[in-house]
Amino acid sequence: MELDLLPDGEAYKSQYYSYMLNGLLTQLVRIDEGKQIEEAHMRNRALIARWCLSHAEGAMRLVRLNGKTFLQISDYPRLRQLVAELLAEVQRIKSEGDYPAAQCLVETYAVSVDPSLHKEVLERYRRLNLAPYKGFINPEIKPVVDAEGRLVDATIEYGEAYDHQMLRYGREYSS
Repeated sequence: MELDLLPDGEAYKSQYYSYMLNGLLTQLVRIDEGKQIEEAHMRNRALIARWCLSHAEGAMRLVRLNGKTFLQISDYPRLRQLVAELLAEVQRIKSEGDYPAAQCLVETYAVSVDPSLHKEVLERYRRLNLAPYKGFINPEIKPVVDAEGRLVDATIEYGEAYDHQMLRYGREYSS
């Protein structure tokens, strides 16, 4: 808002919704039925979303309607507060080296999958006939400067194919 990048104070809600929906439901399409969450980024998303859901006290809930599960968020300021509380707890765990607390968080919220919910998500997604993964090309952002060398603008260029960009990233950023 302060930088005029968002149209109004409500714009953030879509990102909260999509993040929570992904952590609770959407990412389950990438897991074979009967398996648990193994990938670290998926565990991260699940931990955040499931922890918030379990502490939401009505601010966020999963709703069943016509045999389908949906996410309902009714109190975004409370959800934002929950994310901050979880961040504080994770920082405390890291600062104190509290392995048992970290293990409890991960095992409680980040690993297991509700089998009936998982089955529902897989069945609903199968009907869409979509791949569960997405790829995207990152643009190259180039500065535009005036005669005195001051930054006045930026241009965005999509000059690489997906496969070329991924191979270049592999060369440039691999360990």
